[in-house]
Amino acid sequence: MLLEINDLNTYYDESRVLQDMSLKVDHGEIVALLGRNGMGKSTTLKSIMGLVTPRSGKVIYKGKDITGFPPYKVAKTGIGYVPEERWIFPTLTVMENLVMGIKGGKIDKNNPNAWTVEKIFKHFPSLEQRQKSKGANLSGGEQQMLAVGRSLMGNPDLILVDEPTEGLAPLLKREVRDMLESISKTGVSILLVEHNLKVAMSLANRVYVMKKACVAFAGKVEELAAHDEIRKKHLEI
Repeated sequence: MLLEINDLNTYYDESRVLQDMSLKVDHGEIVALLGRNGMGKSTTLKSIMGLVTPRSGKVIYKGKDITGFPPYKVAKTGIGYVPEERWIFPTLTVMENLVMGIKGGKIDKNNPNAWTVEKIFKHFPSLEQRQKSKGANLSGGEQQMLAVGRSLMGNPDLILVDEPTEGLAPLLKREVRDMLESISKTGVSILLVEHNLKVAMSLANRVYVMKKACVAFAGKVEELAAHDEIRKKHLEI
């Protein structure tokens, strides 16, 4: 198993945001984390990434306990993070943003599977066309691609992606969805937080549905598709 989260309890001040939260992501999987706003989905990703520190529970990555590691150490273990806010550098060009994602300032050229600028541009041709443009001048879809591309430049085995289609037009949502599927086919595992049920279920191998602070359902996409009660109770408006 690539990633295991066991009984995480995370607080903001004295408000418990995660209660005994557990999930798993295996090698090569896309796992979707679903639920209404405020259930703790983004906090789950932040707890893995070290942006918030759980009070109890464990985050195990590649068999190693990384609970409470600062973000830079989590990144060095092989986990990438694409936040909902994207956090691209608006005054830097596309190329400069991508270079910022390289861990240690260099790429292992002996690794044939390593993500390079050339490989990023192959997967994101629109970024190659805009490589000299400042981040602030990109469209929402291009910014999302840049955020994902920058994360991949660190050559992670797993990326945590938070609400990648939020605020995008339907055509761009489809483009981002296809982009994530393409990345998954290269062997990178993805833990995906996504409010768009159609997008999530078209990508994921397995799903976790959150109620307030914890998991209400865990199973295969086909099982959730057949479970009307869970969808109506925890996902539909």
